Amino acid sequence: MLAASFVEDSVTIARYHDGQRRLQDAFDTRRIADRLDQVTYATQIGEAQRAWIEGSEMFFLATVGPDGQPDCSFKGGRPGFVRVLSPTELAWPDYDGNGQFRSLGNLLERPQVGLLFIDWQRPARLRVNGRASLAQDDPLRSTWEGAQQVVRLHVSQVFPNCPRYLPRMQVVEASPYAPRAGHTPPRPGWKDDPRFKDALPDRDLRP
Repeated sequence: MLAASFVEDSVTIARYHDGQRRLQDAFDTRRIADRLDQVTYATQIGEAQRAWIEGSEMFFLATVGPDGQPDCSFKGGRPGFVRVLSPTELAWPDYDGNGQFRSLGNLLERPQVGLLFIDWQRPARLRVNGRASLAQDDPLRSTWEGAQQVVRLHVSQVFPNCPRYLPRMQVVEASPYAPRAGHTPPRPGWKDDPRFKDALPDRDLRP
């Protein structure tokens, strides 16, 4: 049933659906959309893209819950916190957060996710879509300082995005909360906010 909602599914990586096709036709962009599919879409991560991803300090993660409600979150760490394990698989650590697990809870219900990487200095954008899985006992977990769990992504689509509206920016200072070997991140202030501190998990209670 799902495949039937997509047109030209057997010949396109982009998998344009009817809504996208209607807008492409309305603005006379079907031809360029198809050419972009032919030229820029891939099912594997290339070497230049590997270097970009593994050098990134952040990306945006899009997920959808079982009720169809979308969610977008920021994921950050020190360069190298996202690893390309092969041309069709990448992984990143789940660090301590606010405990809602909005994104990771979503992917347990619907594993289809989208990642957006941005190079603010060039500028450039890269999108990686695929199916994600989550595990606390992943053997990679011990190789990331501060990791609670590991997310793996099996890649289905990789493609650059037009960067024309991106502002050019640079990182002024790395986040002191980003885990790394030999560094103890500071305690986030919200954990001592009286509205929340009596609801914290045991590991976050002050001695």
